[in-house]
Amino acid sequence: MDNNGQMMVSWVTRTLEISAALLIFVIGVGILVVAYLYVKDVTQTQQAIRRNYPVIGRFRYWFEHMGEFFRQYFFALDREEMPFNRAQRSWVYRAAKNIDSTVAFGSTRPLNQPGDIIFLNCLFPTLREDAVPPTPLTIGEGVARTPYTTASFFNISGMSFGALSVPAVRALSIGAHDAGIWMNTGEGGLSPYHLEGGCDLVFQIGTAKYGVRDANGNLCDEKLKEVARHQQVRMFEIKMSQGAKPGKGGILPGGKVTAEIAKIRGIPEGQDSISPNGYREIRNVDDLLDMIARVREVTGKPCGFKVVIGHTAWLEDLMAAIKARGEQSAPDFITLDSADGGSGAAPQPLMDFMGLPLKRSLPYLVDTLEAHGLRRRIKVIASGKLVNPSDVAWALCVGADFINSARGFMFSLGCIQALQCNRNTCPTGITTHDPKLQKGLVVEDKAKRVAHYARNLMHEVGVIAHSCGVREPRLLRRDHAQVINDHGLPVSLTETSRLQ
Repeated sequence: MDNNGQMMVSWVTRTLEISAALLIFVIGVGILVVAYLYVKDVTQTQQAIRRNYPVIGRFRYWFEHMGEFFRQYFFALDREEMPFNRAQRSWVYRAAKNIDSTVAFGSTRPLNQPGDIIFLNCLFPTLREDAVPPTPLTIGEGVARTPYTTASFFNISGMSFGALSVPAVRALSIGAHDAGIWMNTGEGGLSPYHLEGGCDLVFQIGTAKYGVRDANGNLCDEKLKEVARHQQVRMFEIKMSQGAKPGKGGILPGGKVTAEIAKIRGIPEGQDSISPNGYREIRNVDDLLDMIARVREVTGKPCGFKVVIGHTAWLEDLMAAIKARGEQSAPDFITLDSADGGSGAAPQPLMDFMGLPLKRSLPYLVDTLEAHGLRRRIKVIASGKLVNPSDVAWALCVGADFINSARGFMFSLGCIQALQCNRNTCPTGITTHDPKLQKGLVVEDKAKRVAHYARNLMHEVGVIAHSCGVREPRLLRRDHAQVINDHGLPVSLTETSRLQ
């Protein structure tokens, strides 16, 4: 080989050596960067996805951010995704993080879709110095030995320990206390994690009577008294039906029935926890009133019931029975759930097709109570897909006294709507009992987000109220809003209120 050939071989060899060294350097730097990001992700506490899925989880936030810039080319999901679209979830995320909730350029709502709500601004809005805090309301006044008074109009709806993880319940309890709102236990019984935060609690009695049942599954007065001894337990709620599955009891897969959950509920460990679809003791409205009176007498605290309205004849029967017995026999509150309410597990035919939505049933319930002179006696709690300020303000306009939300507070905990609630594989640690996934939910951080969400929502409902010209949210009435009809035109809420 001549000198030129040797020089070429030498040059090629040197080039390959440099390239190999450079490649090794780049790979080494890449490994160091990934290692750095891994450590940073598993040690941070703000984002459950990054904590549970270090490095890879970052793509979720990157894609979410980049979608804002490419939506015009590939997709337009702001208002299209179900059951909650991006616009609804994004507001909750911002409110929970206590960051700027303003938006730019203009609304992405079409403003002409049937059922959409439009609030009517006043020419002379309420000035800041004239605004007042929400008026406290008392539930069970003059009937229960220990009535419950609260100013909060937005609270945490029933989500059972079992359906939710330990850190999720703890974060909700602590956050609820910080925000001054109540938390419903759901039908899974009272756990120490509900009590941990010090918030007011509503104890829910489901058809299986978890936590207050005897060995034969019957309601136990002694266990009711034991629960009522906790000062934090302020009310009792009998769950007749739930939005996502009216006519079907609670479903907790056996894989989520841990030893602790089994002990609290009083059921076997590792077996499916399937609640009956109804109460043997409650087969008519008189039975329901008897049960309410029993719970109220045993506990000394207000008692009401949760229901989804379908057929409406029973409600007239209930009004007649209350009139015959006297107002003191009435439930202290009715929690009205919607057909578009949520659940950790439900048969799809019930979830998709059973029951009336809240926009139809809430005006009917309020008007029925008004017609029978029971509106002041029976407080109305609205529940079912009410997660944004506009939803809550609408319910107040129609006549609700309080609003409960479950999925809104799940979003505040970091839920990404992965639809894994029934599989014990929730990637954010909210609805799983897998310790590896639960580690992503850092209680101290998420509790702050729960409180931020509640406070910011109530604040922005106040903004709507002040724009309508009233001093506080509970003064909102039906003439402060209109609803889009089938022709795409706004009409008064009073024109669409009653069921025929």
